[in-house]
Amino acid sequence: MTSKNYLKTGLLLFLMAFSTHLALAQNVQVSGQITDENEMPIPGASVLVKGTSTGVAADLDGNYNISAPSNSTLVFSFIGYSPKEVAIGNQSQINVQLEPDVSDLDEVVVTGYGTTRKSQLTGAISSVSNKEIAELPIVDARQALQGRATGVDVTQAGSKPGSAPQVRIRGRRSFNAGNDPLYVVDNIPIAGGINDINPQDITSMEVLKDASATAIYGSRGANGVVLITTKRGQAGKTIVSVDSYYGVNQSLGRIENFNGEEFAEYKRESRRAVGEYPEGPATQEADEGLFEPNELESIRLGRSYDYIDALTRTGSIQSHQISVSGGSEKTTFFLSGNIFRDVGVVKLQDFSRYSFRANIDHQLNDKFKIGTSTLFTYSERNGENFNPLGGALQENPLGKTFNDDGSINFQPTQDGLRTNPLAEIVPGAHEDLTKRFRIFNSIYALWEISPGLTFRTNFGPDITIRRSGRFIGAQTNNRRGGDPTGSISEEFQVNYTLENILNWTKTFNEDHTFQFTGLQSLQKDNREFTNINVLGIPAESQLFHRLGDASQITGANTNLIQWTLLSYMGRLNYDYKGKYLLTATVRADGSSRFGENNRFGYFPSVAFGWNIGDEDFLAGSTVLDQLKLRTSYGSIGNQGIDPYQTQPLLARTAYEFGGTAAFGYRPNTIGNPDLRWETSTTANAGLDFVFSQGRIAGTIEYYVTTTTDLLAPQPLPNSTGFGGFITNIGKTQNRGIELTLNTINVDRGGFRWSTDFIFNRNREEILELADGDDVGAGRFIGEPLTVFFDWNKVGIWQLDEADEAQVYSDQPGLIKIEDINDDGQINADDRQILGSAVPDFSGGITNRFSYKGVDFSFFLFGRVGSMIRSAFHTGGFNALAGRYNNLNVDYWTPDNPTNDYPRPNANQEFPKYSSSLQYFDGTFLKVRNINLGYTLPAPMVSRLKMESLRVYASVQQPFIFSEYRSRHAGIDPETFIDGEQGVEGGVINSNIAPAVTQITFGINAKF
Repeated sequence: MTSKNYLKTGLLLFLMAFSTHLALAQNVQVSGQITDENEMPIPGASVLVKGTSTGVAADLDGNYNISAPSNSTLVFSFIGYSPKEVAIGNQSQINVQLEPDVSDLDEVVVTGYGTTRKSQLTGAISSVSNKEIAELPIVDARQALQGRATGVDVTQAGSKPGSAPQVRIRGRRSFNAGNDPLYVVDNIPIAGGINDINPQDITSMEVLKDASATAIYGSRGANGVVLITTKRGQAGKTIVSVDSYYGVNQSLGRIENFNGEEFAEYKRESRRAVGEYPEGPATQEADEGLFEPNELESIRLGRSYDYIDALTRTGSIQSHQISVSGGSEKTTFFLSGNIFRDVGVVKLQDFSRYSFRANIDHQLNDKFKIGTSTLFTYSERNGENFNPLGGALQENPLGKTFNDDGSINFQPTQDGLRTNPLAEIVPGAHEDLTKRFRIFNSIYALWEISPGLTFRTNFGPDITIRRSGRFIGAQTNNRRGGDPTGSISEEFQVNYTLENILNWTKTFNEDHTFQFTGLQSLQKDNREFTNINVLGIPAESQLFHRLGDASQITGANTNLIQWTLLSYMGRLNYDYKGKYLLTATVRADGSSRFGENNRFGYFPSVAFGWNIGDEDFLAGSTVLDQLKLRTSYGSIGNQGIDPYQTQPLLARTAYEFGGTAAFGYRPNTIGNPDLRWETSTTANAGLDFVFSQGRIAGTIEYYVTTTTDLLAPQPLPNSTGFGGFITNIGKTQNRGIELTLNTINVDRGGFRWSTDFIFNRNREEILELADGDDVGAGRFIGEPLTVFFDWNKVGIWQLDEADEAQVYSDQPGLIKIEDINDDGQINADDRQILGSAVPDFSGGITNRFSYKGVDFSFFLFGRVGSMIRSAFHTGGFNALAGRYNNLNVDYWTPDNPTNDYPRPNANQEFPKYSSSLQYFDGTFLKVRNINLGYTLPAPMVSRLKMESLRVYASVQQPFIFSEYRSRHAGIDPETFIDGEQGVEGGVINSNIAPAVTQITFGINAKF
């Protein structure tokens, strides 16, 4: 054979080998079905070509189709199931059955500065997933915690757009240092609130409750910690998601006042009581001596005007979001844009928010990874301080609302203190607009120094700009024809957090695993305030935009408030064979809010866990899947007082100097350089369990938290010239039981029914006070932090009790008060503790049903044993004096011997002992949400060139069951426990917009 032939033969053999290699490595189409342990399809299961970013998701029937090299391996996975790998080879059809992870104790949970499996947790943590968040069309993510997370009491008072819910974790601990939890978004503790966070961007929320779980955040976690993790991209196909809903709101009940006919009889009765109107039926002659001309005309015409109805409307809520996620093996991304708008049922109240999020992660090389979570948001809120319903409740329904030409009659009656409520909503009469812009970032860099050893830096700048403008025109009840007023307040806040974290993990002899986390953290806050108030704006069309043109500046001020927190933390986790667990943490916090002597506080904690279910004596159990016992003990500090309390502060004062006005400065507050950390010490025991192959799972917790060195005001005699000063006094305690229970009731033939149940009981108690019970502040040893302390109404004095009433200087028709010391008189000594806004217990239950593409769920939430104070039932709304309109109450008359409300009386400003009329049982049960959805079949969706499409309808709060509503004609009994947003703790007043029922329709689409 010649050399030429050798060359040809060699080339031919090379080409044959290369062709064979190409044939072995060419892409092939692989299809199949992914099922669970019951051979039911798993919609949405993931199929990924191992080592690449190529992947697909299974359709509703669990079917998939993917193109991949024949020599590659497919990885099949789904949440709650163990992943499975299958080599393709010469297969064109691969059917896979995934096995469950047994229970949710193998889920990964965010714990703060890291993650861990539930089975390895030693602290008390509750979780709420994206599924629970997505079930509710909400403006604030905290609303999703209500009834879904044990140990968390969430209250949403009314429906005012843009208002935030109040969150308390395991009760209240402090009088003055705040009881709000710390919110951590993508590893960054935030100071500006989470109102700007779009709930649809959230993957999960974890609530850290005991000292072991919260100790890593030290003083900032004194009242619990809520960890919020936003969505991030996954390697694979780029997914475009569209989530949109629109809904309408209607008031769910209202406070009822008298209509025209009822008001007229009420006014007559108030005069009968003092002999100014004849007994018996009304007569025209008697009416002419009592009513003014406009009222007489309304009585003759049967005219009555409902101002509440005129000031309210059908509201609406809508949210429209587009998100894009995906990425490669090195870079992943999640981008979203959202428009949200909530139009309230009270006119001139609405809230709009526009947000954009960019979450990006990039693997620089095998050692370095960087990433960012960036949020831009802009919002506008109208009517934050606009509350017209209170005045409308008092307005005389017999007045002449409109002039003969159809214009608004500014004074419908001759009463000089009341004006037409409709004048409040005339365009330009009121302007109350708050604009808010915020940029929040979480930027990180991760360095893998060696296997098991990493160093991470987090930097979180948070910038907020807020401007509130308010204008009140002349033709309003506030001004009553006087000069218009205007004001502007501005706030510029820059807060940043810088953290350096070292993580080390090492396993010895396969049985002993150690994990150490070291942290150095710095947080600094800078807030600048500016405000100006004026009187006499020359042209009302200027609103608050040219305050310099006003005739008088009534107030102007600027302020700067700064604080800094420097922290160090060390945490050690030890795991022996996955059965015996230990967590030890120590945190040191240095706060600028305290003096140099007490600037640093040191807070240790320790926790133990025992996976009993892994022991040999339970290994053969066919019923018990997992059982874990947890105990923890530790302390946390609280720095939640205003800055500069350790220093004496000055205030400006005016005085005369030589016949000329001058200004000077005087001591305004007493500084306390010895202020020290308020400390909460918690002992916690928990039991996690799973039975029957994951069909029954839950947690039981018991805890005791004792708080000492309370930061609270200490009163001083007025002769000192000061009202008091902040010091460390007193001790409080919270004891409670929590239960979480998740069950899969039916899972057969494509039909699934599951139930989630939670129960909370917290006993809040004051153990010590500086000088015993503090009646003036409403604080009593052995009682909750705040209580209702007043006379106890036991009825109305009746005609046959006239002699007994005379003993108390009363008469039939007046309020009958309990004489608790039987001394024959009613005075301050007869006041008693009536109750508290703190419930005896609360709970929530969610039932979910699914059959093929149909899903249905409903959520109930209730609170039992709380007391509320209804400001509608006392004061100007229930004066029973016959001057202003009144609540439509069942008042006493000689012919109507009720025990509910006293007789109207024209000679009284308010009824005697009227404060006793305002206390009610706050127990309620709400149907919080009903949701019905349908996911279209895969073939239909495929024809639409889509990945998936779900349409749904939901009803929020269609029913509230409460004695306060059914018997006393009240509104929503859900109230804040602590006072905020113009509402006192446990109080219902006109600052609260009516409760609403909301009906929404929406879609979830993926492309």
